Amino acid sequence: ALRLAMDEELARDDKVIRLGQDVGILGGAYGVTGDLYHKYGPDRIIDSPLAENAIVGFGIGAAMMGWRPIMEIMKMDFSMVAVDPIVNHLAKYRFMSGGQIEKMPAVVRTAIGGGTRSGPHHSYSLHHIFAGFPGLKLVCASTPEDAKGLLKSAIRSDNPVLFCEPKLLYQSKQEIPDEIYHSDYTIPLGQADVKRQGKDVTLVAVGLMVPRAMEAAQKLAAEGIEVEVVDPRTITPLDKDTIFASIRKTHRAAVVEESNKTAGIGAELAALFQEELYDELDGPVVRIAALDVPMP
Repeated sequence: ALRLAMDEELARDDKVIRLGQDVGILGGAYGVTGDLYHKYGPDRIIDSPLAENAIVGFGIGAAMMGWRPIMEIMKMDFSMVAVDPIVNHLAKYRFMSGGQIEKMPAVVRTAIGGGTRSGPHHSYSLHHIFAGFPGLKLVCASTPEDAKGLLKSAIRSDNPVLFCEPKLLYQSKQEIPDEIYHSDYTIPLGQADVKRQGKDVTLVAVGLMVPRAMEAAQKLAAEGIEVEVVDPRTITPLDKDTIFASIRKTHRAAVVEESNKTAGIGAELAALFQEELYDELDGPVVRIAALDVPMP
């Protein structure tokens, strides 16, 4: 689904380029790029050095000159090497240029999450850190259908987008209707999705935790508890209307994420719900997250 989205956008707009470590001949560390190198050539599918700072720096310059780069950081842990260009340049240049830079159409794709026995340098979900920096849009898809529609919208955005892909979902499969698979299907950024209707509690789930939340909801249904599962899909901008409507219906809220619990996305959402929906809540907001330890 991700490859199809990039293939369609590369064909639609010759200003779209793709760069990152091993994205060319090898087809990407996770096989996402596939044969796009052979289809579009080395001028548009660009193998980079193992240097995340340089990958993002190159992409920033390209975006300033009218290209639409799709940059890949193989694992989100490595984004720490590129925090300066992402936060201080990619996210800010439009606001600092006095109108000289009208667009910054750049996507940073990166893989997040653990569960692959890869240890503390290859398993973190750090999107909660980038959610706090103005100027960046932050996306995390949980299904193949969403991945295709959201990535196409991210590539077309005139603002920089950090696009997070849970590693364990690379193995997920979904039947995609022909009208989506064979069409110019997009999902607007900033639009949440209610994955399951329920009346007893709203469970806001991010990324890999969406299918886990669906499994939990199915088990709880056998006990007579109906869980409504909401997938924000875009962390920033956040679709408060959809999430708030669900909480007003169930009057209970929980958040589940793969990030660490302290200062995570759940912490921000819990504060938001407390601040703006206090009278709607029948109990405290519950946060479910990873332990605050380096991934073993």
